[in-house]
Amino acid sequence: MRWAKLLFAGFLFAGNAWGQGEYPARPVRIVVPSPPGGGTDIVARVLAQHFSKAMGQPFFVENKPGAGNMIGIEFVARSPADGYTVLIVASTLALNSVLYKKVPYDPVKDFAPVALAATAPNVLIVNPALPAQTLAEFIALAKKKPGALSYGTPGIGTSPHLSMELLKSMAGIDLQHVPYRGTAAAVTDLIGGQIAATFANALTAKPQVDAGRVRALAVSGPKRIEALAAVPPVAEAGVPGYEAMQWYGLVAPAGTPAPVIARLNAEAVKALQSDEMREKLALDGAQPVGSSPAEFGALIKSELEKWARVARAAGIEQQ
Repeated sequence: MRWAKLLFAGFLFAGNAWGQGEYPARPVRIVVPSPPGGGTDIVARVLAQHFSKAMGQPFFVENKPGAGNMIGIEFVARSPADGYTVLIVASTLALNSVLYKKVPYDPVKDFAPVALAATAPNVLIVNPALPAQTLAEFIALAKKKPGALSYGTPGIGTSPHLSMELLKSMAGIDLQHVPYRGTAAAVTDLIGGQIAATFANALTAKPQVDAGRVRALAVSGPKRIEALAAVPPVAEAGVPGYEAMQWYGLVAPAGTPAPVIARLNAEAVKALQSDEMREKLALDGAQPVGSSPAEFGALIKSELEKWARVARAAGIEQQ
């Protein structure tokens, strides 16, 4: 009996030691399911730098773009749940399940949430020739001419598309959707007057706003952003309760040990409080968060429900 107790105590000690100090024992891969340079990649690289210094092992970023981020996401979902392959992902983690019939992962069952890293709103911009100086005037114009105004997006089911569909639903307006192959093409046609409006991220919108090529009416998040401090939130500018945010978060494969999740979460929260992270995210209009794993898990579930409702209301069929 005495040897059994000693053996059990040994297991407890080993488990605690592993959870507190032995992870990581080798390099850790952070997968980004999109190309270098975007918001997801920015978050991943700042976190990787912090993790490497704080935990004494290299954390390296590996970009695996393609198929609406699904290639990189599936890769991590199928990786060993040992903490040595993790994923920095945007809100497409949830949106893909709303938009596509065949998604090779379950955003809830296949992942262990670690932390919500940051959130970023879209910016509603219009052609400066449009007779609407404010969101309220834009809504009034759209109601006066149902279906006459058009808006562009980077494609069906993208964050800007769903942001506008939510606005249409909540404001009671009818706009014509013009899908493009990317945000740049939509903004180019907006400047040229081929479309009346679009939602774009702050990194894309700000230079055009500053140059007077487009007019910013509102941001889709719950509060103003540093990059465009004079631009009010949609909810403040005429549509109470409106909120549509892009987000970036850290997840691991489902079944990853709780001590690993806790260690990654603690260090991620520290990194997200750094001036470097705040400054780099501000360029994209994003703000660091640093949530608990439970809070991030709840967000993923709520996003699935919210955007499924918006897609049904907009008649967006799963591809």
